[in-house]
Amino acid sequence: MPFIKKIPFSPPDIGECEINSVIEVLRSGWITTGCKTKLFEKKIADYCGNAESICMNSATVCLEMALRILKIGPGDEVITCAYTYSATCSVICHVGAKPVLIDVSKNSFEMDYEKLEIAINSRTKAIIPVDLGGILCNYKKIFEIVNFKKKIFLPNNELQSKIGRIAVIADSAHSFGARDSAGLMSGKIADFTAFSFHAVKNLTTAEGGALTWTIKHKDIYKNLSLFIQHGQSKSAFEKTIPGNWEYDILLPGYKCNMTDINAAIGLSQLEKFDKILEKREEIIKIYNKYFENENVEIFQKNEYIKNSSKHLYILRLNGADEKIRNKFILNLAEKGIASNVHYKPLPMFTAYKNLGFDIKNFHNSYEMYKNEITLPLHTKINTEDAFYISKIFNNLLKTCQISLK
Repeated sequence: MPFIKKIPFSPPDIGECEINSVIEVLRSGWITTGCKTKLFEKKIADYCGNAESICMNSATVCLEMALRILKIGPGDEVITCAYTYSATCSVICHVGAKPVLIDVSKNSFEMDYEKLEIAINSRTKAIIPVDLGGILCNYKKIFEIVNFKKKIFLPNNELQSKIGRIAVIADSAHSFGARDSAGLMSGKIADFTAFSFHAVKNLTTAEGGALTWTIKHKDIYKNLSLFIQHGQSKSAFEKTIPGNWEYDILLPGYKCNMTDINAAIGLSQLEKFDKILEKREEIIKIYNKYFENENVEIFQKNEYIKNSSKHLYILRLNGADEKIRNKFILNLAEKGIASNVHYKPLPMFTAYKNLGFDIKNFHNSYEMYKNEITLPLHTKINTEDAFYISKIFNNLLKTCQISLK
């Protein structure tokens, strides 16, 4: 049998530095939230240009805690995009608010901003834009809309009043390291920004996430810390001080803190993060050169690469339907290449159908989904692998060129 390369979709880039950092923590005698986590929080805040950040065990819970710190709940509405992963919307359901889904614009992965403006009413308390693939949404436009709608905003509490308008909570699970056209880093733009450090992300802590904020309010970090550690008035680390066991429970909180084991991995990843982004850009440029004259739509266009976090390499097979796209994925797999789809729109899933959403009302989202395919993009791919993937993909395009016209 001929040799077939095996190229996984998105393995973590873990080296001796990360392994030794974890060993150091394991030998320290303290493995849950402690000094490593606090240092990681500071490093993230510094990287984004913010004063503060807080680490949790996922980006999903970061989004939910942003909603909870704003006291958004039953009777409120939160707007997000239909073209996203379930986590973006499920957190709205978790807090008891009503999710309002917006279709994407034609030939775009971003929500339709005209429809966004129309959907806003006096019950709207937050918008969750999605930075798909690591390319930032048009936050300038989003802030123009929420500021224009200030006159109908009805705050329910002191923090909402301080913001004075609908809150913008960025689902930036893909965009740690991205920036806008003015050079402002993701994490410094929206009111709250949730990052993911899951195993498949550019920077990983195995599982984990971080929340940053731009609102100047002294109690945000304190209150978030209470939320994510059972509402305890003292951290577990503080309670280890001899004689310092006594504590209070200030609210019935949750358990979603990051551990020092996870933070140690993240700190090591952060040291080499610039090189990680450089390598991902190198792979994108190879892909783009191979595909620029083919019958595909490139998402990570050359003009976007500089500011993107370069998380996903997304292509659309022009003229293809779901059947052809799915066959492409199977054919790539036969050649040892793992690929993926980002994303199946939420109204296509049972959970969101049960909430009353129908994909027929999200035509543009379906059109973007039906011919979308995501190729491997990670630092374990070498130049030879990138050429191999590109060649195989282009050969597949030629075999079905009649179907794609």
